[in-house]
Amino acid sequence: MNRAALALLALLVAPAAAAQDGDASRELVGRLGGRGALLVVHATQRQDGGWQLSGEYVLLATLVRRFLEGERSPQLGVTTLKEGTSPILFGRPATATLRGTWRGGVFKGTRYGPGGQERERFEFSEEFPQMDGYSANVRCEIAHDRYASTLDYAAEDGKLRALEWRSKVDPSGHGCALAGLEQQQLKGGLRLASGRCTVTLRDLGEYVKVSAENCTERCGSEAYLETVLVDRRGNCQLLRPRPR
Repeated sequence: MNRAALALLALLVAPAAAAQDGDASRELVGRLGGRGALLVVHATQRQDGGWQLSGEYVLLATLVRRFLEGERSPQLGVTTLKEGTSPILFGRPATATLRGTWRGGVFKGTRYGPGGQERERFEFSEEFPQMDGYSANVRCEIAHDRYASTLDYAAEDGKLRALEWRSKVDPSGHGCALAGLEQQQLKGGLRLASGRCTVTLRDLGEYVKVSAENCTERCGSEAYLETVLVDRRGNCQLLRPRPR
């Protein structure tokens, strides 16, 4: 390859790499009015230093989901998110709008109705509660449509032991099996890991959220591990059941 071709290749690759480096996902916990909620946002940085945002929030009492799309300014962190009932918001009227500031890991402001009327205040934080004193014995089975899983773990004063998490997807019968993970230090939660595979527990108030990341090597090709919510009595449900 000659120098001109190499130079052209570098020009094409650099913007793509920069865009990838500017991508980030954030989870925030907080309240929307008087209701506890979990906010999950994916952010892509623009050339002007601002951010393009998309994601959703889940009302924890009912597990109602609302999808979000908008932007955050580069300096002051002024953030506007259009809200809708569908993941595709383009060309559809918003059911509400979240307007506020997102600075220092805190997103707070006001939710407005479609006519601009003030509905409720909200505040979310990227800092989750500490779980140093968390103790529980959990064993639960969950089934939804073609998916089924079993989660089994014990925790005492923030120390996790003997976690096992298995799932199965029909009709393929492919499954996942996690066991033998070791606890790692984590601010604002508890984490077990083996290689790149991690299981993280976060305190959401009404629930403890248990999620897995980078565990595909422990799963069959069609299998996965859905995020689980565990209530204070040890009962479990899926955070986002996949559509039938």
